[in-house]
Amino acid sequence: MARIIKFEKNDCAPCAQVSAYLDNKGIAYETINPFDEPELAVRFKVRTVPTVIVLENDEIKNRIIGFNPAELDQIAL
Repeated sequence: MARIIKFEKNDCAPCAQVSAYLDNKGIAYETINPFDEPELAVRFKVRTVPTVIVLENDEIKNRIIGFNPAELDQIAL
């Protein structure tokens, strides 16, 4: 089973759009603020928010930057 991590920060409109989209699709995810946990941001090479990382067996299978419904649909399958 894939693990989905969404990097976001407070007061970020695209971050809220991604959350609403994933919630609407019933997709479970973890939320991490890269400013609060910079070591994770470095580990996953997060340079902007929102960034959604899909992990399988601790390997990055997909990275989605920004609010992109077409790409987000790929993880909904």
